[in-house]
Amino acid sequence: MNRRRTAMRITQKPPNEASPQTGPSAVRKQTNLDFLSTDPKFKRPKALVRASGHCRTLAAVLACALLTGCVTATVQEIRETDTAMTGGDTVVVLGRRSQPTTDETELDFITCVADNLDRGAQGLNVIEEQQFIDATFPWFEPRIAPLNNADLPEIIKQLPLARRLDQMQLKYLVWIEGSTQRIDQTGSMTCAVTPGGGGCFGFLSWENDSSYEASIWDVETGQNAGKISSEASGTSYIPAVIVPIPIIARVRSSACSSLANQLKAFISPS
Repeated sequence: MNRRRTAMRITQKPPNEASPQTGPSAVRKQTNLDFLSTDPKFKRPKALVRASGHCRTLAAVLACALLTGCVTATVQEIRETDTAMTGGDTVVVLGRRSQPTTDETELDFITCVADNLDRGAQGLNVIEEQQFIDATFPWFEPRIAPLNNADLPEIIKQLPLARRLDQMQLKYLVWIEGSTQRIDQTGSMTCAVTPGGGGCFGFLSWENDSSYEASIWDVETGQNAGKISSEASGTSYIPAVIVPIPIIARVRSSACSSLANQLKAFISPS
């Protein structure tokens, strides 16, 4: 396929070159500007000066707040069977809920993925995790919940639970495993307070790595429809010369949005 490239050149006039204008309106406009620039009695209103000063301060604060580090995210997909959803079908997103361990998936990450699946014009009908746990009591209570996705087929096949899932019109159960960890940290920072003021001096940096895998289980067939993995990594910085300026890499947020977008396309392909 041939691609056509179109180049556009924009020519700007020099600052001292004015566009040709004719007519009385042009003359009046130039006269007013000349009056404002030459009259020594003309002063900028104090309220306007204060407002412009506040705007500059607000812009500086917003610029610091919007500083974010770079994040690299990758998503991989393995499909085992075809997937589709009808009008009343629902989806639930779950994670490991046993005794607290380092292998337990973060609660807020599960919520983040579920919210992103439910959001937008192509959003899916997602059941909240706690609502699902209450409706299927006691199978997914933390003390007896499955430890990994390999235990799901046996649990789903149990007749009392299968009836409840059918009443909920649950089509797919998404099981997420993984975590976000800090893998490296360097630098140091010192802060002090004196009678004349205070401040910080130094430089900190650290690297976070997110790795999550979602298994999509077809509740009707009891089979694994596929897997999606999402990995993200990024480095955050805090340089400090009197005032620390955090530049945070939103690694987990990037992994969440990438995984949710791919899940949405996997479960309900357009």
